[in-house]
Amino acid sequence: MRLIANPVVFRAAFVFCCAVLAFVLGLYAIRRLRKDIAEESNLSNGPSPSIDTLPLHLYNTVIQQLKQQKHELQVQSQAEQQRARTSENFSQTVLSNLSCGVLVFGSNGLVRTANPAAKSILGFASTTGMSAQDIFRKSAVHSTTFRSTANFPDDAADAPVQVVDEIHTVLHEGSKRREIEADYESPSGEKRFLRMTISRVPAADGGLLGVACVINDLSEIERIRRQQELHGEISAEMALQLRSSLTTISGFAQQLANNRDPELAKEIATDIAQEAVQLDRTIGGFLTSKDPSSLAIGHSAK
Repeated sequence: MRLIANPVVFRAAFVFCCAVLAFVLGLYAIRRLRKDIAEESNLSNGPSPSIDTLPLHLYNTVIQQLKQQKHELQVQSQAEQQRARTSENFSQTVLSNLSCGVLVFGSNGLVRTANPAAKSILGFASTTGMSAQDIFRKSAVHSTTFRSTANFPDDAADAPVQVVDEIHTVLHEGSKRREIEADYESPSGEKRFLRMTISRVPAADGGLLGVACVINDLSEIERIRRQQELHGEISAEMALQLRSSLTTISGFAQQLANNRDPELAKEIATDIAQEAVQLDRTIGGFLTSKDPSSLAIGHSAK
């Protein structure tokens, strides 16, 4: 008790207790700090939260956005498909209703497509997969047709050119366009006169997709032109015959005027009448006939 009552000892004991308490509090503070640091480290290094740990409203929002994007993509895809179908149908409708034939050869030289007019003009039920040689065979370019001879040597300018050669020139030799007229015979033996425009079909990258042939059937026009030429030739022949007949009638008339013999006059008059009948038959038949070739044959026979 004396020791406790001693102020020096009491002061020393109090200082010691305070030191022990401060040491214990320091240890606790250090342990607490280390624990907090460890927990923060575990949180930072741990796996990211999964979609299952997200709030329900955020999950629903993400799902709705994904559904909206899917719907927009579907609508866009359907619109693109519809535009493609519309464009294809439009092209097919235009080709199907053209009066001229359209024949498209691929880069391999085989027919890729042909509209109904081309099949009708050429006389084929189907041309897909056929080559130019199979279709046009030995159809020759008309001698009076307009065509470039830039790719042909001078000594070959007068040589007969086939339609197949013209298509080959555009397809393989770099010619951009050819305009030709050609005599053509269908598989059934029907002869036709065709005017063709042969053009390149370029690709988007500057290459060559194939060759397009636009075909017009000018058979009826060519028939009328030839008839007109024949009509002109016959007209010239008829004019010569008319002049000869008039000269003959004029000679008979002069003989009749200078003659006093009744019998001779009767013969001359008969000759004039026969010449007039023959002249009327020839000229009248020429003016009313729709086929001048029959008159030409008949006249040649005489």
